Amino acid sequence: MKLDFCSLSSGSSGNCYYLGNKLHGIIIDAGISAGSIRNFLKSKNILIDTVMGVLVTHNHVDHIKGLEVFTRKNNILAFTTENIKESILSSSISQKITRDRFREIPLQQKFNLAGFDIEAFLVDHDAPETIGFHICYEDKQVTIVTDLGHISETAAPYIKAADLLVIESNYDEQMLINGSYPSFLKVRIQSDKGHLSNRQTSSFLAEAVHENLKHICLAHLSKNNNTPEKALQTLQHAFDEKGILSHNLPQIIVLNRSLPTDIIRI
Repeated sequence: MKLDFCSLSSGSSGNCYYLGNKLHGIIIDAGISAGSIRNFLKSKNILIDTVMGVLVTHNHVDHIKGLEVFTRKNNILAFTTENIKESILSSSISQKITRDRFREIPLQQKFNLAGFDIEAFLVDHDAPETIGFHICYEDKQVTIVTDLGHISETAAPYIKAADLLVIESNYDEQMLINGSYPSFLKVRIQSDKGHLSNRQTSSFLAEAVHENLKHICLAHLSKNNNTPEKALQTLQHAFDEKGILSHNLPQIIVLNRSLPTDIIRI
């Protein structure tokens, strides 16, 4: 059975992704309004009753803004680790969300949700805890990993295993250095608990690309310190340096910061 993936929004203003088949689907992060999520599902003829849960990566507002309303109004559960759950419950952003809306999940152990085998893994970011997700369905593997300052030994195998990879390419180093952000914020973004630069992401992918990797989605681009063109150019340059020919490359898509992408079917 085919899998459909779509980014509803990907950036500091909100992050939300959909993955599903003709029977069931899941939402990864709910950093946009519940109404926007519902309207997207309706526009793609996806019944809300087929959404079986929301996977939550961490407690920053651009990942949980719509979580309380979306889960409550649609009687849907949120799946995340105990530490992330507690950080959300104690946050002023989500004071209305209730404890019974969550289901705790383990780290680096598969759990099944509506036929999807899902594994959460730690990444390094400046939140109490942040995770990526590796999602398997039949012979298809999807990895979604954003908001991380570097690619750790824990995260790397999940990234390398993906058929469809959603990975952060947050900033262009020169744009950040020469930009208007205050020094402390530049340091935070470039730290090992900040965000991945175009160069970091591209260097890793040039080493990790494999024949089963069919789609790369560059995610969470900075509004002020990056452009889609720079992200693509940096990645293409890294592939060129490794001598990877264009006909051997996966499809590369830059996810829009505020608009849904077309459905990617794998």
